[in-house]
Amino acid sequence: MPTVNPPWSYVLQLPHDPRAPRIARVTLRTVLGAHGLAELVPTAELVAAELLANAHVHTTGPYALRLRAAEDGRLRIGVWDTDPRVPPGFGEGAPLDVPPDEAENGRGLPLVRACASSWGVGALTGGKVLWAECG
Repeated sequence: MPTVNPPWSYVLQLPHDPRAPRIARVTLRTVLGAHGLAELVPTAELVAAELLANAHVHTTGPYALRLRAAEDGRLRIGVWDTDPRVPPGFGEGAPLDVPPDEAENGRGLPLVRACASSWGVGALTGGKVLWAECG
């Protein structure tokens, strides 16, 4: 008899604290291991780390990590924050701008776009959610 795996999702609410991104990455590894998706950990952790860092650096309020099972063994990673502005290079149809070699920042979201099979942004009351799919 086939086993049916119900869809799952987890949301981790995080305070604006420098330890929060690390706690979120540990949670991500635990969730993926528990659902038999350990092979996704390296890419998913990189994508989540960049989205979490973006939320931590560019906002002053709380943020949240959302992990959701997607079709065909894929994972959707979302990070919600309180700033409604969409970062350059992440909106629909935005060009993939890579910063100059001497730039000290600006590589995170192009890295997310390079690692994920799809990505996007959703406007929410009180902020936005950046998301990316891995798998």
